[in-house]
Amino acid sequence: MLRIAVIAGNGNPLALKLAEELRRQRPAIPCDCLSALSPDSPFFENCVYVPSYCRNGMAPDLTRAETVFQQSAQVRIKRFVVLSSALIYGTGPGRQSLVGEGSATAGNLDAPVPSQWMLLEALAFRYLEDRVKLTILRPVTVLPSPALLSRRLLRNLALTLPGHDPVIQLLGLADLAQAVVCALEHDREGIFNVAPDGVVPLYAAIRMSGGHRIAVPRTLQKLAARSETLEYLRYPWTVSNRKIKRELGFQPQKSSVAVLQELRRPSSPVASAEPAFDEFGMDRRKIESYGRTLFKFLSRWYWRIEIKGLEHLLREGPAILVGTHRGFMPWDGVMALHAALRATGRVPRFLTHPGLFKFPFISTWTRRLGGVLACQESADRILENGELLGVFPEGVHGAFSLYRHAYVLKSFGRDSFVKLALSHRAPIIPFVTVGSAEILPIFMRIKSRRWTRYSDWPCIPVSTFPFLPVPLPSKWHTQFLPPIHLDQRYGPDSARNPSVAKAISRDVRSRMQQAVDDILRRRRSIFFGSVFRPEDVS
Repeated sequence: MLRIAVIAGNGNPLALKLAEELRRQRPAIPCDCLSALSPDSPFFENCVYVPSYCRNGMAPDLTRAETVFQQSAQVRIKRFVVLSSALIYGTGPGRQSLVGEGSATAGNLDAPVPSQWMLLEALAFRYLEDRVKLTILRPVTVLPSPALLSRRLLRNLALTLPGHDPVIQLLGLADLAQAVVCALEHDREGIFNVAPDGVVPLYAAIRMSGGHRIAVPRTLQKLAARSETLEYLRYPWTVSNRKIKRELGFQPQKSSVAVLQELRRPSSPVASAEPAFDEFGMDRRKIESYGRTLFKFLSRWYWRIEIKGLEHLLREGPAILVGTHRGFMPWDGVMALHAALRATGRVPRFLTHPGLFKFPFISTWTRRLGGVLACQESADRILENGELLGVFPEGVHGAFSLYRHAYVLKSFGRDSFVKLALSHRAPIIPFVTVGSAEILPIFMRIKSRRWTRYSDWPCIPVSTFPFLPVPLPSKWHTQFLPPIHLDQRYGPDSARNPSVAKAISRDVRSRMQQAVDDILRRRRSIFFGSVFRPEDVS
């Protein structure tokens, strides 16, 4: 490996620091920081371009970048690394966590910030792809750097959005330099995310950096910052580092928490141990606390839930809980979570409609209870980790059922849960709840395109709320059915057979509908009485 040229876009201080770190990690290799390359420049086998920022530290300066790429195309270079950004994936309620380089489930890619980074990469390919070996690195927020999130974290007072506590990733300068070295040494072309292992919630990050957060409403912050930049303080935008680990051998040395602790102000207390945060934002301690207080009160005394079949829940290994969900607030899912935790010590992660992540406080509460965006990538990751995955296959059509049809199960849509079960060799555990439809019964649905665009809900439900400020204290009956072990009858390849998936889905739906009908036949009152034998109730 010969000399390295770090090209700084308009004197970007991050480029200067990166060059210093490269010299420290590879002292035997000359590394110079230049503003541009020209035919008169010394020969550099490797070049790294660090663009300058505009749009308040969120987007690259494309004019300067195009000039650099044009000049570099006229100089003899073997390898060229462009530092793009993980901002390219956008963000929003429909963006998955830990997004991969080839994922289609990302945020609003047409927004100004991600589109600017896309144009940067397009310019690099246009001028350099046929002339050099080109590698694109997409790092998360580097600390410290001119990026917006970095600057906010390093202030004494950090502005946040009330009711939103997204998980974020923070990359140390040493790990960014290591990623560049890995790209150069492995001589690989392509696009790679650069991220640490582990995430940290925004509120915790501010506290660890020694700052204090001030929650200012989005409408006021928009007066001083572009609205699209504030979305990155509202929703998670984490990325996966699996590809760069696998193909380039990159191994981050510091987690997001370690990067923050390294930059802690001298007056801040030093933590005795590094806390670990869930990659999707779940807070198990908060769930257990609610389980001793709020959830216990709702389950035992308010809704007086009687549960049958808890012995069917697996104590270990992956499994898919397939349930019914009624009402525009997911209390039946929360109570199922509480029951599963009480019975097995495990917290199921429920796939959640993106509409719930749009609203402040509700979004944070949902994530902390283990809710994850309903998408293939999130489901795969949960099952690969050997966890319980919760799904409501009726989707929003079941949740917004009119009360008079509340206990008639809707179509199970694309049968995705069956394909997941077949692919991951995970058993399906159906469960049903009767009584949850009465707490906020939906009497009428009002169609509104404006409301649907804003909330992602299919309609405006007309219910007892807000006329009655709390859910009704109906009597609940929940039944977990025996597990369905598909791996005993089908191979993993069956997941690609639509007819097999449809047949299994219909069988699961039939079993659940039969269980609902049996409970309804035994139920004598909406508010009182039991339907299960005392010896069957857990």
